[in-house]
Amino acid sequence: MGQLSRDVRGRLRGLTKENAERIGLHLVMAGRLLDVDPERAYEHTQAAVRRGGRVDVVREAAGIAAYRTGRFAEALRELRTVRRLNGSSEHLPLMADAERGLGRPERALALAASEEARTLDAEGRTELAIVASGARSDLGEHDAAIAVLDRIPAAERRGDLGLRVLQARAAALEAAGREDEAARLLAGVDPAELERASGLTQESDDVVVYDTYDEDAVDEDLDTEDDPEDGDVLAGAPTASEDAHEADSSGELDGDADELDADAGETEAARTEQAAGAEPDTEAGAPDASQA
Repeated sequence: MGQLSRDVRGRLRGLTKENAERIGLHLVMAGRLLDVDPERAYEHTQAAVRRGGRVDVVREAAGIAAYRTGRFAEALRELRTVRRLNGSSEHLPLMADAERGLGRPERALALAASEEARTLDAEGRTELAIVASGARSDLGEHDAAIAVLDRIPAAERRGDLGLRVLQARAAALEAAGREDEAARLLAGVDPAELERASGLTQESDDVVVYDTYDEDAVDEDLDTEDDPEDGDVLAGAPTASEDAHEADSSGELDGDADELDADAGETEAARTEQAAGAEPDTEAGAPDASQA
């Protein structure tokens, strides 16, 4: 939990301490694995959703991981849910690019032209312009694709984001059949810098993933007041498959334990009536479809 931001920890505060800790471990693992093993990161976000699917930061992590693994329809659903939960449109560029991934560039352009797009900060607007340029290229509108990038203010074309704009322009030129211009545009740029700006290369920090889950070790971590060290988080983090099994076997999805307890009490009452020779009330003891 210590590796999560204060804001994220605050969003998890409405859950039980143990559930928040478990979700936090999954989110930490998802964040560390997203760039090196996105499929494993996705599995951790799914385990987190099963435990806290009504928390916006949990659905946000699930949406980003789905996007990074090419599950574009799922990414759209998750990010729309985030928008409903917290009212933020910060992930509009990802949503627009997911539309492109689904072969719907017109919808990507509609998002780029929406009222919500005007609420984005400078970085978000630039990211969305890069997506819109790609959507124009998808439609064969090559001059428009380049024009979208030309309208980005010079002040917003600096640093890594500026390198990404340059790369997007080169891609638009290539799509228009102007390969020589694209090559000249990137001739003076360090390829390693381009890769880093695009997120294709990672920092040298080692990521150690433990598949073994030690229940005693996790219980020990949950009882301590101190934030766990990096190695403790990785060693104590439950695997996604274990949490999936635990959630399915206990029936405690999204923390609806009270409903299950009520059903259990009704079922016990029905058994008592049957033992006494009374006709059991089958409707009272039967779980509904969502609980089944």
